[in-house]
Amino acid sequence: MFRTLRLDAVLVQAVIAGALSFAHLHDLAAAAGQDGWKAWAYPVSVDLLMVAAWRRMRADSANRDAWLWFAIALIASLGANVATAGLLDMNHVPDWLRILVAGWPALAFLGGTLLAHAPAPVPQPEPEPVEEPEAAPELTVERVPEAAPELPPAELSPAEKPSDPDPVLAPPAVPVPPALLDHARKIADAHRAQTGQPIDAETLRTRHGLPPALADSIALQLA
Repeated sequence: MFRTLRLDAVLVQAVIAGALSFAHLHDLAAAAGQDGWKAWAYPVSVDLLMVAAWRRMRADSANRDAWLWFAIALIASLGANVATAGLLDMNHVPDWLRILVAGWPALAFLGGTLLAHAPAPVPQPEPEPVEEPEAAPELTVERVPEAAPELPPAELSPAEKPSDPDPVLAPPAVPVPPALLDHARKIADAHRAQTGQPIDAETLRTRHGLPPALADSIALQLA
């Protein structure tokens, strides 16, 4: 299968511009006294210097020499186009233009040599990506709370000390008739005289058949 040829507008413009610029440089060189094959060598020299400067600019955009020689070649090409547009009498070329055309080969050779032998920029090696260490999983360490130290018991002031508990109050005495109390006292005196000990409530209750509460009340009053 044959590929379909497509005309690129930019490519067509480049061919037209190159052909016209080539012809103008040839005509200018021929008018300046460079006849024959020498007139055809001038446009080739200008175009080669421009291409060399452009390639150096592509490789090292910060190279000022490449920009300078590209500007010189561009001025030479544009100057030939303007000069051959009727602004210059091609039959009577001025002397300074003849000098420039005659010295162009040496100037182009110098520029091409400097561009060809200029040190190429050393590409900086790209830093290797550093693998970041994986973060260790966070561990939560629970601390066992320490036991609080035992403090000695604080001494209480006399005002803060608890008072002694109230003594056990005796049960309220049962009212005893005076006559019964006198009779019980006589019996208690006789019991003391016999035994040498005071009579107790149990003895009173047994001898007189008294209720326990009444016997206890009499014994408390006789004590």
